[in-house]
Amino acid sequence: MKLIIAKKRKKTMNSIFAIVIFFLASSCAENTKIKFNNMRELSHHEQLIKQQNEDLLNGYSKAICYSGFRSGQHPDRGDGAKNPSYEEILEDLRIISDVAGFKMIRIYDCSLNSEMILSIIKEYKMDIKVMLGIWLRAELSNHHTCSWLNSPIPDDELANNKKLNLEEIQSGIKLANFYKDEVIAVNIGNEALVDWNDHKVDNDTIISYVKMVSASIDQPVTVAENYKWWADHGYELSQVVDFVSIHLYPIWEGRNINQGLSYSIDNVLEVRNKLPDAKIVVAEAGWPSVSSEFGDIASESNQDRYCEELMTWCKEMNITIFCFEAFDEDWKGNPNDMMGAEKHWGLYNVDRTPKLVMRQFQEQNIVK
Repeated sequence: MKLIIAKKRKKTMNSIFAIVIFFLASSCAENTKIKFNNMRELSHHEQLIKQQNEDLLNGYSKAICYSGFRSGQHPDRGDGAKNPSYEEILEDLRIISDVAGFKMIRIYDCSLNSEMILSIIKEYKMDIKVMLGIWLRAELSNHHTCSWLNSPIPDDELANNKKLNLEEIQSGIKLANFYKDEVIAVNIGNEALVDWNDHKVDNDTIISYVKMVSASIDQPVTVAENYKWWADHGYELSQVVDFVSIHLYPIWEGRNINQGLSYSIDNVLEVRNKLPDAKIVVAEAGWPSVSSEFGDIASESNQDRYCEELMTWCKEMNITIFCFEAFDEDWKGNPNDMMGAEKHWGLYNVDRTPKLVMRQFQEQNIVK
């Protein structure tokens, strides 16, 4: 029977394992992966980080983010969505589960596209569980801190966004209750609290949304944010969510592949030090295979190395990790830069051919 993070009923202390040891994961040459010894001793910091097996989401350490938009498709950007077909979603889910071996996915909203994903999983009795997302639009204009917002978001647009957010919440509650066997957790918002994004919502509002959803469903509820926001500002929110969902992107913070794992561990430790009682899930982490922004730091071999190292480490720590992401998505980022990093985080290309990381995973049976 799979274990699942339970809904928070009262504050509990996170178990800290008391083994005195050293961390032997040495920094390797550019394309040499860190190899973990199954019997290795943990460092003091890893003892602080390590969770219990029951802290894994649905009993899995390895999961993947899924958004199925192919070339020429996109979510609603103000003029309607162009969604994948039923057959395309079915193909994707079979690749994710049967070929890649992932048994848990994260989706980002409660759109018709997401409902189709859930209905296909249910109809075909697929061995896939879902962390359902409730997407939040901007309720505040943070044009002073978001680099791509050139002017204030109009007040009437913000007011309408508030209405749409409440409708999205009700859709999320409905889907979570209807697909109880498929949805194992609900996430509210995606990087909506950081200052640098264009869909900002204030902390008190998100806390109220968490309470609203949590009171209406049986599944655990979380909020996904950059690790730094959680470490610096997340205490109050951590008291109402059932687990803390963090994002890790060392390449965006100027780290190379030799620093990727160690920096990610430092990120998790920073959250653990500030939120010692929180259950942690890595809701996004990845490395682009191509990037006009990062040059050869982004490559298939570096993506393979980072994903394998971090997934292996998270398994040791009893931390669920959602790799970002299943498939490349052409619609993201600058439409005039097809080599931009935003389009190339997938473990598969947009045409569904596997990248090096997935070929290696399948050969080495890393996911299953």
